Amino acid sequence: MTEKAAQGTIGEVFSAFLKLGFTSFGGPVAHLGYFRAEIVEKRGWLDDRAYADLVALCQFLPGPASSQVGMGLGLMRAGAGGMLAAWLAFTLPSAIALMLAAFGAAALEGEIGHGVLSGLKIVAVAVVAQAVLQMARNLAPDGPRATLAVAAAVAMLVLPSTLMQFGVLAVSALVGLVVLKPEKGEDWPPLVSPVPPVVSILCLVLFFGLLAGLPFLAQGGEPLLRLGDIFYRAGALVFGGGHVVLPLLEAELVPRGLISQDSFLAGYGMAQAVPGPLFTFSAYVGAAVDEVGRPVLAATVCLVAMFLPSFLLVPGVLPFWSKLSRFTSARAALMGVNAGVVGLLAAALYTPVFTAAIFGAAEAALALAAWAALAVWKLPPWAVVVASAAIGGMAL
Repeated sequence: MTEKAAQGTIGEVFSAFLKLGFTSFGGPVAHLGYFRAEIVEKRGWLDDRAYADLVALCQFLPGPASSQVGMGLGLMRAGAGGMLAAWLAFTLPSAIALMLAAFGAAALEGEIGHGVLSGLKIVAVAVVAQAVLQMARNLAPDGPRATLAVAAAVAMLVLPSTLMQFGVLAVSALVGLVVLKPEKGEDWPPLVSPVPPVVSILCLVLFFGLLAGLPFLAQGGEPLLRLGDIFYRAGALVFGGGHVVLPLLEAELVPRGLISQDSFLAGYGMAQAVPGPLFTFSAYVGAAVDEVGRPVLAATVCLVAMFLPSFLLVPGVLPFWSKLSRFTSARAALMGVNAGVVGLLAAALYTPVFTAAIFGAAEAALALAAWAALAVWKLPPWAVVVASAAIGGMAL
């Protein structure tokens, strides 16, 4: 895989991510597991090492990490059109569902609905466990890297925070630089980056320009500009994923009377029940805001504004990250970062993925069966998701 050109088509990117958009339940960590199963293992667009490099980069960026990984995969596979296709296909299923929820569409309620949600959470445990085990074999195969992965997991479990996540990745890079030695002549293909440097720089300039300029434009009182400013800043400045951005949005939206507390909390609950990125909660809010009077337009503005920073950051940073990985010292640091990523995912497997889903023997049995279906029987992830949801609805 070379740095010069993307290898695939927009259509195949859209098809792959549309399936992921309908089946990727369980939050950002589970999404990374689904992405790996579909893109790395099944389709072979890149290997585990390149995938971990991309995940590590997106962990350093603000905004929705799993969506940024999807954008990066689409960009690397089919250029700018592939990036847009990956985002649209992965995002629209949950965005449309949440917008309909704001219009009063029926949500999952009662015992059956609760069981279905339980089944979806449980299958996420199996997906993440499978991803962690296979990535550990490839990215932490020796004593030093396995030790680094374990230390990263322990650090995140003891002191879970966004700051600790940055600290773990930084220390992992430093340890890799000092301790790890890439083999001479080892093939380390850079991440595909079909973005000219001048375009990357323009993307970064536009990212910061909008961050500084939108608050002034929003002072005019136009409701759509106010919403665009709120959601752009949320997507540009928040680290830690959807569960971090939601309370911050509540502080921005509810006191201003843009949405009621009850409506906000109802949308938050619905966001847990749909596949895809939690940041599509922005579509729910836009459709639920009474001030605008054009709910579909408002939902679109909020959704685009939330993800626009990622559209600028991924192509803005990826080429420089790709060039950096060519140097031996940088490869050593990336080896450490990759091992640290394995530890971060292992910690996330326990909390919140495991602790939010497994409460007794029945849940544990279903999680084990789902893992066996993925790892042993090699069933497609979407089929395992559907089966787990059905079993949950009937039995949990």
